[in-house]
Amino acid sequence: MKDKILSALKNSDNYISGEILSRSLGITRSAVWKNICQLRQEGYIIDSVTNKGYRLQKDCNMIDTDKVMKDLHCDNIGKKLIILKSTDSTNNEIKKIAALGEESGTVVTAETQTSGRGRFGRQWSSDKGGLYFSILLRTDLPPSNIAAITLAAGYAVCLAVREYTGLDARIKWPNDIIVENRKICGILTEIAAQSDSIDYIIIGIGININNTEFPDEIKHKASSIHLETNKNIDKSDFFRTVLIYLDKVISSFLISISIDDMSSFKRICATIGREVSVKRGDTVLTGIAKDITPLGELVIETENTREIKISSGEVTVQGIY
Repeated sequence: MKDKILSALKNSDNYISGEILSRSLGITRSAVWKNICQLRQEGYIIDSVTNKGYRLQKDCNMIDTDKVMKDLHCDNIGKKLIILKSTDSTNNEIKKIAALGEESGTVVTAETQTSGRGRFGRQWSSDKGGLYFSILLRTDLPPSNIAAITLAAGYAVCLAVREYTGLDARIKWPNDIIVENRKICGILTEIAAQSDSIDYIIIGIGININNTEFPDEIKHKASSIHLETNKNIDKSDFFRTVLIYLDKVISSFLISISIDDMSSFKRICATIGREVSVKRGDTVLTGIAKDITPLGELVIETENTREIKISSGEVTVQGIY
């Protein structure tokens, strides 16, 4: 019944009286009020005015399932959407449902994360303004393809940001999306695998959408779509665009990576052509980023013109961070 009341409020730009809701749904006005209270507890902002009734305020930071999933015809990503108000980590939520046999393509999103994390165990700032979600992907790909999956996801997000906002979003290898050399998105890919096969992949994505403030330790290098455009972004509408691109790019990737795909990716990769330092354990490797392989490896040319392929590591890029 609560969902029916929410649907009625969403489909009306004006106030709806408690009497009309009561009569159309076949419940008492007291039951209408109780359901309105539950919706407010879930975060929906609902005005109530005597002799007018109730009206839902549009909150651009809340995710509307109907809006995201409407006519969303996906082959691999976005078959099912689970929305949480808060969780420790959407990646952790995916791990739980994956263990119970949840289908590939399921997406879990949360308004906030209490323990959001990035690569190397770093905390990911996760206030209400951002979009935080994880994707469950079951595939026959070998574990060696994990780096390329991260790049494919980053490329898809980049394309979505470019289409939706017009911003010159670029990829900082291997898992960041930047605008004007400041980070707006991070990707954390995890796998459950045997020695030669993948049980499932988790692609965790955090995008700063309407965020306006960041912790002191990252505010020099972090930004959001709102800060870059000076506009409030409809999270549901933007999320739908992101899922469309993720499904298109990753579905193509699961078949094969074409030369055209790699060329397109490289054109918007901010890392190529710059001096980079890659930290792996106690070793720091410095050189010029020359190329990216179909497996997602970064090709670095060192001072003695030796080329080395890097599949992981902490990367600093000259002129970025």
